[in-house]
Amino acid sequence: MPTSRGASVAFRAVHQQWGTVFAHLPDLGCGQSWETVWKARPPAPITCDECRHPMHAKTSRTGLRFFAHAPGAPTCALGLESVAHHLLKLELAGAARDAGAHAELEVPGPGGTWRADVLATDPAGAWKTALEAQLAPITGADITARTDRMRADGVTSIWFSDRPRPPWLGTVPSVRLTTENADQGPAVAEGLVKFSGSLWKPAPQVAVADFLHWVFTGKVIPHTPRARLAYPLRQLPQVFTAPQYIKAEDAYLVEDERRTRIREAHLATLRAAQEKKRDEIRAKNAISRAKALDAATEAEQAARAAQTGRLREVATRFRPGIGQALAKLADEHDVTATVGWSTGDPRYAGGVPLVDEAGVTAAVFDPDPGRVRGGAFRLLAGLLLIFPSQTSKRRFEKATKRTKYKPIDGYRTDFVDSPPSGPASSRTRASSPRACTCTTPQLVARIQNAEYPAEPSDQMGPAAALFRAVCRACGGKYEKPWRRTGSTPLNQTMRPEQ
Repeated sequence: MPTSRGASVAFRAVHQQWGTVFAHLPDLGCGQSWETVWKARPPAPITCDECRHPMHAKTSRTGLRFFAHAPGAPTCALGLESVAHHLLKLELAGAARDAGAHAELEVPGPGGTWRADVLATDPAGAWKTALEAQLAPITGADITARTDRMRADGVTSIWFSDRPRPPWLGTVPSVRLTTENADQGPAVAEGLVKFSGSLWKPAPQVAVADFLHWVFTGKVIPHTPRARLAYPLRQLPQVFTAPQYIKAEDAYLVEDERRTRIREAHLATLRAAQEKKRDEIRAKNAISRAKALDAATEAEQAARAAQTGRLREVATRFRPGIGQALAKLADEHDVTATVGWSTGDPRYAGGVPLVDEAGVTAAVFDPDPGRVRGGAFRLLAGLLLIFPSQTSKRRFEKATKRTKYKPIDGYRTDFVDSPPSGPASSRTRASSPRACTCTTPQLVARIQNAEYPAEPSDQMGPAAALFRAVCRACGGKYEKPWRRTGSTPLNQTMRPEQ
């Protein structure tokens, strides 16, 4: 850290006779007083242990003791150390000594591949731990590499920072410190956890000396959490915790795995039972669908024999998209079909049967979801349903989802892009799905691009089998039986009056 005179600040130096001296220690670490190097005449023979340039002992206005390079010094890494970094090292060294360890500052490793800010050693020589004060930015890869170099030489490490959110926290054994209670010194605020029930939670703040005592005695060790970490700021890949909490996590995970196996076995049994029930329903449905198709085939053959095809001709002429639906059956399903003679049968729910050459219904064109019930449901549930547009297909699927008349595997649906046939037809196909609830409905039958007079009836009239009736009073669709009462479009009869 540059001073006002351009010199740089350091807190250790090498004395020609006494070896390494430390400005923060009362006896300089060698049994000598500060006065022996400060303002000494002649100047004390001290140099930088990094660049070997001469240094001078100085004291700041606030009483901070330090060493400064003499003028003309080269750029030196030691001289760039900040006061905050040095003070944190002093705190760590003092805490290590309070925890019962020997502590030395700036201890180089074998071959000079690393240097510990503070090297804490067991008085009995059983272990060595580097206490690293990391305040400057560093990447996770770099801090991991430095940790690995120390570990290769038999030295474990703990990294400390008092910054709010060090991004590397948890990448290596590390904790974040807080100085909220400045009178009591820094305390461990993040990185020390305990296991509670089913997850990890932050442990209460603890003094650095107490934390180091726990680490040195094995009461707290680094751990990679496997259960969820309910942490207020972030998830940490590595934390410090007590061995008993690791055992609690192991027990929880074993029990959780056991519960998971039981739950999965139970769910598998339920799924098997549900699938068995579905298979039974499918088998019953196949029988009822086959019967419904046989009945429809008989009705088609009877209609062919009787040549009652008036509704068939009306559907062929006035239902847009019939031609495209027949072409789709031929091109995509290899079925040659025609419009069925049994058009108008209530089992087709207002749709048009498309029958193959044998007179068997292969598909139904544009059924009305409001008419799908009973016999119509049993027949349509097993057939391909083709709609004149994707919109009408979606409308059918949405409407049938809200009723009980829906197959267990869903309807087989498809659509064609039929050309529009005029304003009236567009209104018919996109009419509101709500039903008419008027006491006295005012009905009109919308057929192709015209509206015809209609009225409620006890039975469905022929037109009702293919087309829709709408109430002019409320705009709703009339779903009860009705019949057409005139063959002249209303819009044509009204023109002379206009």
